[in-house]
Amino acid sequence: MSFSEILEEIPKLSLTERREIFLQVLSLEPEEEDLAICDQAASEGFAMIDLMEAKQGQ
Repeated sequence: MSFSEILEEIPKLSLTERREIFLQVLSLEPEEEDLAICDQAASEGFAMIDLMEAKQGQ
């Protein structure tokens, strides 16, 4: 599968699947500190998205 094909498929994935892919990509980072910073930022971003989606569902 080519890079462009992968990018085309990402929007078709569920939120959970996209998060898992993101976390898998982060796990490939060689620097532990960088990974921890990215993981914290991702967790905060995901929490904001969850809150926005919950508000839309009301």
